[in-house]
Amino acid sequence: MARSVYIENMPLDQALTLVMNRLQAGDALRIQEEEIEVQQALGRITAEPVRARKSSPHYPASAMDGIAVRARDTRGASETSPVLLKREQHFMEVDTGDPVPGEFDAVIMIEDVNYKDEDTAEIIVPAVPWQHVRSVGEDLIASQMIIPAFFPVGPFEIGSLLTAGVAAIKVIRKPRIAIIPTGTEIVEPGQETMQAGEVTESNSRMLAGLCERWGALPLRQPIARDDREVLRDAIRQAARQADMVVVCSGSSAGREDYTAEVIGEMGELILHGLATRPGKPAIVGMLDQKPVLGVPGYPVSAALVFELIGQPLIYALQGLKPPQPTVLPARLARKLASSMGVDEFVHVNLARVGTEYLAFPRNRGAGATSSLVKSDGVLVIPRGLEGLQAGDRVNISLNRSLEVVDRTILAIGSHDLALDYLGNILWKKHHLRLASTNVGSMGGIMALKRKETHLAGIHLLDTATGEYNISYLERYLKGENLLLVNLVTREQGLMVKPGNPLGIRGLADLARPEIRFVNRQKGAGTRILLDYLLKTKGIDPGQINGYEREEFSHLAVAAAVSNDTADVSLGIYASCQALGLEFVPVASERYDICILRDLLDEDTLEALRQAMADPEFVAETLGFGGYNLDLSGQVMWRSDS
Repeated sequence: MARSVYIENMPLDQALTLVMNRLQAGDALRIQEEEIEVQQALGRITAEPVRARKSSPHYPASAMDGIAVRARDTRGASETSPVLLKREQHFMEVDTGDPVPGEFDAVIMIEDVNYKDEDTAEIIVPAVPWQHVRSVGEDLIASQMIIPAFFPVGPFEIGSLLTAGVAAIKVIRKPRIAIIPTGTEIVEPGQETMQAGEVTESNSRMLAGLCERWGALPLRQPIARDDREVLRDAIRQAARQADMVVVCSGSSAGREDYTAEVIGEMGELILHGLATRPGKPAIVGMLDQKPVLGVPGYPVSAALVFELIGQPLIYALQGLKPPQPTVLPARLARKLASSMGVDEFVHVNLARVGTEYLAFPRNRGAGATSSLVKSDGVLVIPRGLEGLQAGDRVNISLNRSLEVVDRTILAIGSHDLALDYLGNILWKKHHLRLASTNVGSMGGIMALKRKETHLAGIHLLDTATGEYNISYLERYLKGENLLLVNLVTREQGLMVKPGNPLGIRGLADLARPEIRFVNRQKGAGTRILLDYLLKTKGIDPGQINGYEREEFSHLAVAAAVSNDTADVSLGIYASCQALGLEFVPVASERYDICILRDLLDEDTLEALRQAMADPEFVAETLGFGGYNLDLSGQVMWRSDS
């Protein structure tokens, strides 16, 4: 039987009206009177910082259905001069989430591929390296702090913890919601070893947490592999024991997505497709007078669809209406582009900076569970708009208390693990949240200049004097009321695989053609240091294979080496140790925090001083290795303002 892949594009308000009217008319929202595992930690408070045990994804993964290629094989492709690629020799087919083999470095969407015959693909637009490929650790990096001590665990935290390999956390009769995880590639949490292509199943636990928050009883079902009859049996069995069935994944138009067809064959398909981003491939149907909801596989999409459609249904099963979110007016810190035909939902961080609230958009990738964990609220860009400009006034639907937002210290700049440790002490002992955005040292200085942050982590070497940071502050922030305080002195060096199989002993080895390097982004202090060291040694960056490949944190470049998408990177010792790599020392540098004194009151400044001097912060930072705290807490410079 031919498989239908048609997906509607129905506006959200119209879809909600259609679904609610149809289910009420069919008696699918019957009100009745009258438990789940680690997954049941909802509402508990953490006793210690929780860090990722595994990176996510842990292999280079395709972000699209299409073909994996070498970008260089597609050079020159155009409508008038198409490039022909041969199967196995030049490309292989991949679906979203499939591993991208090491010989390929890009994915072309299936919509942009024209098959001349079964083994020949025609390309009219050249690919660029790493397009549509999710880098190792794009979402979470092993050892990265997910949530600090003494912090309430919510459903998004549950999903992210499980994705990161963390396994053990927890009436009008509660509506029974059966949740079916699907996918041949997914495995149960807690496995010590996983194969490339396998993904830890976490969506069903995340959705179960939302069910409990909304007063329902989740009934998680066994994983159903991607097979039409297996899925049919799973839905039928779930419908016998529940008031509503939720199918995780299988709602898109990929070759193994059967949910819509199976629901239509077994019952009635009411809706397939919302005009929202993310979350377009949503499904609503009815089976045995019970609602059936299909959500996308990416965690951010799954969460959004469940909130937009699942929450009203669950509350209706209890005879209730969903609570309205608290809305906070704010100013958008950065420009946001959007597609005109959809309502786009963007997770943001919020902080009170000066007299107003600023909203900072988070990563919009639908697979980034960390965006859910760290999100303070959601911004909606209505369909019909091409986006929003920096400085626009916006309304944010809060998903974190305003008290926490008001007690947030914003740090925009270069990231360091010691900043995470400092944030843990600030929250645990001073009830102050430290929210970090990693944009590099120069990005931090520009944020200070725009007065969009309270402080910035910086480590900028003045190549003329050998001094750190001060000349940059004098040049770019003249007239501002600044305080420069040292946090740590740290070791920078080359991070290589255990055993150093390629015999990398110094910077000169980076010019060897077989060595794959991964760099930090332009403006990062590590990038400036590297360029300075290369210049002093007479090494041409153009000789370095991978010099233009960029990642945005020390842990991200370390993860690239750890997972064999690169052979070497320059970074701090702490990141090297976190991922079990070997370290070739290159230099020591000062990592300072620059504070805009006018934006922080004396109580907050005193809390920062106390946190830096706290024995727990000192012990944890020194225990990790690669740090010296002799200058920590000392004022290195202050402006004359």
